[in-house]
Amino acid sequence: MADKGFDEIIRDLKNKIYSPIYFLQGEEAYYIDELSDYLEKNVLDEMEKEFNQTILYGRETETLALLSTAKRYPMMANYSVVIVKEAQDLKYFKKEMGKSDPDPLLNYMLNPSTSTVLVFCYKYDTVDKRTKFYKSLQKHAVIFESKKIYDNKIPDWVSSYLQHRGVKIKIPAAQLIADYLGSDLSKVANECDKLLLNVAKGAEIDVLQIEQNIGISKDFNVFELNTALAKRQGEKVFRIANYFKSNTKANPLVVTIGTLYSFFTKVLLYHSLTDRSKGAAAAALGVNPFFIGDYDIAARNFNLSKSVGIISLLREYDLKSKGIDSASVEEGDLLRELLYKILN
Repeated sequence: MADKGFDEIIRDLKNKIYSPIYFLQGEEAYYIDELSDYLEKNVLDEMEKEFNQTILYGRETETLALLSTAKRYPMMANYSVVIVKEAQDLKYFKKEMGKSDPDPLLNYMLNPSTSTVLVFCYKYDTVDKRTKFYKSLQKHAVIFESKKIYDNKIPDWVSSYLQHRGVKIKIPAAQLIADYLGSDLSKVANECDKLLLNVAKGAEIDVLQIEQNIGISKDFNVFELNTALAKRQGEKVFRIANYFKSNTKANPLVVTIGTLYSFFTKVLLYHSLTDRSKGAAAAALGVNPFFIGDYDIAARNFNLSKSVGIISLLREYDLKSKGIDSASVEEGDLLRELLYKILN
């Protein structure tokens, strides 16, 4: 069949257009879970599921048992549904693929049962496109590759996710979610869903609502720390550092350093730009134009040489945050020490 995108697959499924095989693969687990959950919930009704839907797990499933289930005819339904979760752990992919002739799973891929919807959830990796197995998938399966979303795209993803559910979000609020939660889309979507429970359709979410509903402080967070550092607001920087020290579980040092590294890497890049107009700079840095002012201020307050030095400091303290040469120093004290060196 063909490689398809997420929206196209969902549209087909809503129109009850089913493929005999779905091979869902890639680094980003979120979209794989979304598609497999939709198939699990919607192909069969509740009565049909009892006899015709089987959930298998890769590590526990033998190839011949999988094939036996896939070849079984549906009972009082048009389809049987077989979903293989954690398919990357199937012994077939780890030890058996291409090792036997005939290859039973490969043969099934070439001639699948039209009354079965077989779903592979192959997470965190992709199958080698040069293999006979993959080439057989291209003939009879819908292939979906779920690619990892870059960190700088997460705020836009948050905005899009909420917009599709009838709610807007202000740019700083979307950035705050991204900085605090990182690029785990399942975690981000879960927190956005919490927001939606307490926000009316058509509303616009701001930073205060993030604090009230997700628990991220609007005043003491990595986003505000970056801004305070950019402006060299020492007193505010250390107020935030003290808050982080008293809430290390919610603000782990390794995450804070990672966010600072991302920020100052962009400051370093900003120094190299010949065109610093808002649009051109935003495109070069991969950020929303709303935030270019912060990078411009930071570049004025930290010259090129100092910016390079800060990157080195962050690398040094990243190692220290992981226990190298600092096993007895508390995270909060390491952060204060790092911030002092950045500002001086």
